[in-house]
Amino acid sequence: MNVQQMQQMMKQAQQMQERLQQQMGEIRVEGGAGGGMITVVMNGAKQVQSITIDPEVVSKDDVEMLQDLIVAAINDAQRKADDEMKQKTAGMLPPGFNF
Repeated sequence: MNVQQMQQMMKQAQQMQERLQQQMGEIRVEGGAGGGMITVVMNGAKQVQSITIDPEVVSKDDVEMLQDLIVAAINDAQRKADDEMKQKTAGMLPPGFNF
């Protein structure tokens, strides 16, 4: 492989990375917990876009449950974001590459 071929491969890899980052930003997934009491919207880059909390679950006497539900909803959204990205990038990434 000569230098020119190597540079071309690097350029293609950079373009693929840019497309992947753009796709990650465009993906929206919704995670939930507590039967819909907490909803988290996240993009493919796993950045939380919004959190919706049902007022019925807000109680100063049970803050710990609310915290647990928020964590569960975020984790659910992260799993969905991973799954969505795996589907979008199937065939684009080298074998064995994981998010």
